[in-house]
Amino acid sequence: MATPAVRTPVKSHSNIFSTRTAGGRMPLTPSPRGRNSPNNASPFTPPARRRHHDPSWHADPPRKANLFGDASSRTSSSLTSAFASLNVSGSSKSRSSRVAPSPKSNIARSAASPLRLDLGVSDWALTGTGTTAGQTPVKRKTRSGTGKTTIRINGDRFIPTRGASSPTASSKIEHSSRPGTGHGRSNSVLSGGAFGNDDTDSTNSTSTDDTSELYQRPNTDSREYESSIAAACGVNLTTRILAFKPSAPESSKPIDLRSQYNRPLKPVASSAQFRRRILTAPERVLDAPGLVDDYYLNLLDWSSSNQVAIGLERHVYVWNADTGNVNALCETSPDTYVTSVKWSGDGAYIALGLDSGDVQIWDVEDQAKLRTMSGHQSRVGVMSWNKAILSTGSRSGNIFNHDVRIAEHKTAELLSHTSEVCGMEWRSDGAQLASGGNDNLVNIWDARSIQTPKWSKTNHKAAVKALAWCPWQLNLLATGGGNYDRCIHFWNSTTGARVNSIDTGSQVTSLKWSTNYRELVSCHGMPDNQLNIWSYPNLVRNVEIPAHETRILHSALSPDGQTLATCASDENLKFWKLFEKRPGSSGSAREGSSITGKGNKMAKQMTIR
Repeated sequence: MATPAVRTPVKSHSNIFSTRTAGGRMPLTPSPRGRNSPNNASPFTPPARRRHHDPSWHADPPRKANLFGDASSRTSSSLTSAFASLNVSGSSKSRSSRVAPSPKSNIARSAASPLRLDLGVSDWALTGTGTTAGQTPVKRKTRSGTGKTTIRINGDRFIPTRGASSPTASSKIEHSSRPGTGHGRSNSVLSGGAFGNDDTDSTNSTSTDDTSELYQRPNTDSREYESSIAAACGVNLTTRILAFKPSAPESSKPIDLRSQYNRPLKPVASSAQFRRRILTAPERVLDAPGLVDDYYLNLLDWSSSNQVAIGLERHVYVWNADTGNVNALCETSPDTYVTSVKWSGDGAYIALGLDSGDVQIWDVEDQAKLRTMSGHQSRVGVMSWNKAILSTGSRSGNIFNHDVRIAEHKTAELLSHTSEVCGMEWRSDGAQLASGGNDNLVNIWDARSIQTPKWSKTNHKAAVKALAWCPWQLNLLATGGGNYDRCIHFWNSTTGARVNSIDTGSQVTSLKWSTNYRELVSCHGMPDNQLNIWSYPNLVRNVEIPAHETRILHSALSPDGQTLATCASDENLKFWKLFEKRPGSSGSAREGSSITGKGNKMAKQMTIR
């Protein structure tokens, strides 16, 4: 029977464990080396009171006698007798009675080897006891391409890698079957003691290479099976079955990087002003001889029945936009002239303000004067309808409300302006009335309480003639100042706050909101005499059109909201198609047609006495 050699961790003189100690870790089981000599003492050896009575613990490797002096020579004679008394070939019951295994031992017990410890902190690992004394350390193989050393240990808890330290990974490691090891070794490890059976098969199994990797490549059979399944399903093994989105189609034409990276973030068609073409030339031009060049008058208006009325000194002419016919409606007395014209809401009647202070109401279809309402002591320069209520403003600064259905027509007086009233406009719902005068004031009147204005604004520095209520936001009012102001202010009529302002650089003579777009058109006088289209609420000027040779005095919007009519002191009446409708869009609030379409038939909605 060969003499077994027992190897224990030895600390060198440089206080570093030798390569036989598994990277510096000491076993938790008692060392079998005896303490017969002080030279054999080790600070890591537990007290061995019972070792003096057991001859089996007085055994040291014969080849280590030169490291411990003469003490090892004195115990070499008892080495054979010590292992003979262990009864190596005996049963596990006799072994367990002699050596009590430690519950905290990290030594993997195997039937092939009495002591085996594989800890891969360093490149060299302790292989434990063997059958020969000349056994040399074996360098363990590690996985290449990773920053950490892969350790193969059967369930040991001192594992530096994350994947091998999990219970699932260790369980898979212990029960994995590889050529040369098999399940027989795992069973022998679990059932064997510290000093396993000394049979040839177990000894050969311990000398085999135990350095298999954690990841096992699929064998040829599994690859062939996967290939057959992929071919049957029509799936390529190199591509993913599930993807977040399909790949972009390849273009047959070369990609123009300039057009790709210079395109806008939003489609061009999403903005209305870029989608239509605004003509900078008038669609039609008519002569207007005898037009009075006076900034404070209002001599042009477009009815809901698609008829344009214009006052030329003592005459009033009506031009039908459907047929193109021009009719002379009336002629005043030689001692007065026309100072303002205004169509009723139904387009059947027209009110005329005279320089004498009288107000006349005419039936356009019958070309008959229905009544004359007096009360003002000076010329009536501006008027505005609210159903059957006609509001008139005079040079004296007074505003009268007339109910045309009753004989006593004067129903209210609005006294606030100290100079001529040159601008006035009722809101579409009839709740508020806005007025502007030569005293640079803007007054907002509440229809329920007209004794005093609800808001009175003094921000303008010149006469305020241009007034316009927003059709889609009823409490938004736009006002424009004269030559010494040249500003457009936007007011919230509910709170009285000014929400925005524009410095146009020219005299503002009139303002009109578009019913088809979120835009506002402003007509100007000196010095540029132009038309400006502003987008709201960003107040960007979309287009500027040089309209007339002299200042624009009056403007009117067609009932369909597409065409704007302007007249100036150059005695020209021009029509501009500024707000062409989008294809397929619904009609405006006032249904009608432009200068080339068919208008509505006049329907009288009130009786004038």
